[in-house]
Amino acid sequence: QVFAWGYNNCGQIGSGSTANQPYPRKVTGSLQGKTAVAITCGQTSSMTVIENGEVYGWGYNGNGQLGIGNNGNQLTPCRLAALQGLCIQQIVSGYGHCLALTDEGLLYSWGANTYGQLGTGNKSNHLSPTQIMADKERVVEVAACHSTHTSAAKTQSGQVYMWGQCRGQSIVWPHLTHFVNTDDVFACFATPSVMWRLMSVEHDDFLTVTEALRKEFDSPETSDLKFSVDGKCIHVHKAVLKIRCEHFRSMFRSQWTEDQQEVIEIGQFSYPVYRSFLQFLYTDTVDLPPEDAIGLLDLATSYCENRLKRLCQQIIKRGITVENAFTLLSAAIRYDAEVQYTQTKPWPT
Repeated sequence: QVFAWGYNNCGQIGSGSTANQPYPRKVTGSLQGKTAVAITCGQTSSMTVIENGEVYGWGYNGNGQLGIGNNGNQLTPCRLAALQGLCIQQIVSGYGHCLALTDEGLLYSWGANTYGQLGTGNKSNHLSPTQIMADKERVVEVAACHSTHTSAAKTQSGQVYMWGQCRGQSIVWPHLTHFVNTDDVFACFATPSVMWRLMSVEHDDFLTVTEALRKEFDSPETSDLKFSVDGKCIHVHKAVLKIRCEHFRSMFRSQWTEDQQEVIEIGQFSYPVYRSFLQFLYTDTVDLPPEDAIGLLDLATSYCENRLKRLCQQIIKRGITVENAFTLLSAAIRYDAEVQYTQTKPWPT
């Protein structure tokens, strides 16, 4: 069933009058007893496809956008007789034109053509559907939007064509683009830049393995082990630590006393350093200021974590200034790290 409401100056509500409709009203007339499977709206016109592939239109028709062979407005749904015998699978509307795609991949256009949006090679309006792109391969998707005079289509092999008003220029023939989808045509060339189709607003709560690990770091709900550093606890998972670090793999599969503990005390490293190390095991990233990276470099050296050591070197290298150069370079030498300082201003005297 089709329902319509709102502004109705041209009969686009399909109620049989031009009175505005403040609440949803069922569109009947020629649609009575029929099942609609698709609907589209131009600026002041409405179109629908019913389950057998027939197309009906109503509302403003000054440019022939209803495709019924004349340019008279229609206050109730009228069937497009010119599409008789064709099964329409998709229909879209521009500001004043329409595109319809059949189940065999044939494309038809009609209505306003001021900017070549019908793709017929000229700028003459068409009051009835005209087949376009007949020399191209099967079309699988068409695109238009009520706020634009732009058209686009995608073929079976993934080629995307555009025509009509494109960045102020009139393209009267379908033009092959380098895009991979029709959405990019409207994002880059339509005026205004719009999405021609509905965007899903459903929340996707699926997490990748990387995202899930990142989320579970320092989570008291799922952890089975805690590290206590400087009086603060960090919640972790033994399995993750064993998978990611040889030091912990040895700790938890041998006779180390820590293997039986629920809380492991750490006194050799500071809380920011040790937390950053554990977080690295979950995320493979490090976010520390250069001064703290020195301590993390010490830890990486002690635990033989070569990748972490390289990340620390990069942080230190990027963070070297005149003020901290001596401290950072001394640490680099102490831990056999490869960093260098490129002087960009005179040394202080």
